[in-house]
Amino acid sequence: MTDKNAPIQPDKGQKATPIHLVDKKGLEGFIKSLSATQRAALAAQKFEAEGYSHAILPDGDHWMVASGVANTESLSSWCMAKLAEVLPAGTYRRVGGEPGPALFGWVTGQYAFDRYRKDPSPTGPRVLLTGEVKAIAPTLAEAAAVMLVRDLVNTPAEDMGPAQLEHEAQIVSKAHGAEFKVTAGDALERGFPMVHGVGRAAARSHAPRMIELTWGDPKHPRVALVGKGVCFDSGGLDIKPSAGMLLMKKDMGGAAHALALAKLVMESGLKVRLHLLIPAVENAVSGNAFRPGDVLRSRAGLSVEIGNTDAEGRLVLGDALARAAEESPELVIDFATLTGAARVALGPDLPALFARRDETAEQMLKAGIEHDDRCWRLPLFDGYREYLKSDIADLNNSSSNGFAGASVGALFLDRFVPEGVDWAHFDTFAWRPAAKPGRPKGGDALGLRAAWGLLKGRYG
Repeated sequence: MTDKNAPIQPDKGQKATPIHLVDKKGLEGFIKSLSATQRAALAAQKFEAEGYSHAILPDGDHWMVASGVANTESLSSWCMAKLAEVLPAGTYRRVGGEPGPALFGWVTGQYAFDRYRKDPSPTGPRVLLTGEVKAIAPTLAEAAAVMLVRDLVNTPAEDMGPAQLEHEAQIVSKAHGAEFKVTAGDALERGFPMVHGVGRAAARSHAPRMIELTWGDPKHPRVALVGKGVCFDSGGLDIKPSAGMLLMKKDMGGAAHALALAKLVMESGLKVRLHLLIPAVENAVSGNAFRPGDVLRSRAGLSVEIGNTDAEGRLVLGDALARAAEESPELVIDFATLTGAARVALGPDLPALFARRDETAEQMLKAGIEHDDRCWRLPLFDGYREYLKSDIADLNNSSSNGFAGASVGALFLDRFVPEGVDWAHFDTFAWRPAAKPGRPKGGDALGLRAAWGLLKGRYG
């Protein structure tokens, strides 16, 4: 049953403002269908069916909308997103076809992060009607997952530290009757020494912890989702410059992705045995911070020399991946805002994908295209493993050169996933530096819908 307040609703013939989607090849025919008054209004607004453009035309005693798209026969998630942002509150209907995938952008286009604003935007809901009723619930669920990522990432670190991240995970767990476990304090130091080592310098209110959620029939295939939960990253003693810290509230973006994906899995009743793991820490600076040159023990038994305290995300993920492997999962997917090198290589819009198996990579890439959430595969090249060699420990957490940083980070994680396990790693930005229709500036989900498409394809 659809929420009566949802921004997409079943089309039951109710009164609605018409929306005409028009591409360049259909523009001439559309103009011919209009009255002289409507043609004059269209010309006055210089409407040429450019993508995301729109015009308001008189329609009897009401009005209608013309909106430009690239191809009316092949809509994307974002074709109607700009309309959802700029049109006034009301109910709307696409004329001459269904919105299809554009339903998603219609929902996400109405997202606003106004937690800290005294006067939130007063704009009311814009409702889009559709005859494809079965598409409503899954679209709303996917959009809610994306908006959960945005909310978590956009929240400043003081209000989204390890304790608050635990609270958010617990809310999701309780909603679906999952088993919930948190390891902290002395137990964390014994069981997850790298998580403890990275997070021990934080204030007591931001103490480190390992968050775990387990759900589903134990007889079903085991799937582990792991998310980097560095709630703020100062760089540690290898401290970042001030400009490098401005966005570090987003360094828990991997955890936000993993939690949102776990929520989708449970809401849909996917036939898997789900294991969610979030190592939640703050990489702070204090007298007991871990140091360059220290050697940390890991849950997997490997010793790690610290070449750079700002390469902390791979440390906490290493312990989490080792814990995930203990349950013999069929598939492991991790998300992390791991390297600046991935952004240099691919920019902010494309999350870097690493996968051991070609089949898994191909499925993920295909799902990303189908869900308008494209990712790009980078190599797990064995020849670069030597960059992680240490003179005194099993491996170093940082390379001594600047080459292939994203691949080297992924190769570090690879050491903590047993051979033979199907494993995929997303090095995601979790942030949008400039707004696009349906995707405002700020925290964003990049790789989430691709991973969800793969999971649905395999286990749905």
